[in-house]
Amino acid sequence: MLEEVERWLSSRSWSVTDRPLHQILAAKRATGQTVSVVLPALNEEETVGDIVAIVRHDLMQQVPLVDEVVVVDSGSTDRTAEVAAAAGARVVHRDEILPRVPAVPGKGEVLWRSLLVTDGDIVCFVDADLKEFSSDFVTGIVGPLLTDPEVQLVKAMYDRPLAGAAGQGGRVTELMARPLLNMHWPQLAGFVQPLGGEYAARRSLLEQLPFPVGYGVELGMLVDALHLVGLDALAQVDVGVRIHRHQDGQALGRMAAAIYRTAQLRLARGHLIRPSLTQFERSEDGFEPRTYSVDTEERPPMTEIAEYAARKVA
Repeated sequence: MLEEVERWLSSRSWSVTDRPLHQILAAKRATGQTVSVVLPALNEEETVGDIVAIVRHDLMQQVPLVDEVVVVDSGSTDRTAEVAAAAGARVVHRDEILPRVPAVPGKGEVLWRSLLVTDGDIVCFVDADLKEFSSDFVTGIVGPLLTDPEVQLVKAMYDRPLAGAAGQGGRVTELMARPLLNMHWPQLAGFVQPLGGEYAARRSLLEQLPFPVGYGVELGMLVDALHLVGLDALAQVDVGVRIHRHQDGQALGRMAAAIYRTAQLRLARGHLIRPSLTQFERSEDGFEPRTYSVDTEERPPMTEIAEYAARKVA
């Protein structure tokens, strides 16, 4: 490991207990910064309501840390929108945001568009499929941004059990993202959960970053933020254990392909390999190939969008 990364681990890796809630609240009052919590959601009716309710109760009603909770519905066919609204979130459908730019499927697309419908100086992203959710996920990653003006982006780190076995989750991280980062961006080798969906950042940083529209958004954001603001502006906080719905192997394969493609684009923006992935499924006639396109589109930095600029002026 690079000496720089070892130093970073000792100075920019914290626990949620390192910043008590009263300290974070005092920093928020002193700086006047506002906080938006964003949940990208696609068919998450079983979990989204509990997450929204906990954030509102713990961090809006009990203490004034979070200023708004916004659920961006990515085309759910279940009751995600109704459940989220009933729990107290402001729900916005992906297609209603920046309608002149046709929306495409993908998590990164939703996160990018969320910047247009939120107001916080700090934007905190939380996946909507978390179970046994704790508001520590929010306070942990927002805390450093409120208390340390040099910090620009904070990732949550945690244990990810799989089928009851500790440390077995995060298969795409271990098999794809971590090797890529260690080989090509070794400064980022200290991140425990580089693909984790719980992270917070200053709006002033997010609006300067391109957003891969799909699963590559987390890796792309880390790499681009490293180049834009440097390693010392990035941090991570241990928030305990993350329990969520796990995807099957083929879905993880498609995720890994999208992440590899995101990395490949950033490696000198060179020659693109074929942006598709063929997988095999057994049928009555044997194995049948299924070919999926890999996300090939990225959204530009939000500062290049006229509607965003007009919104800031207004």
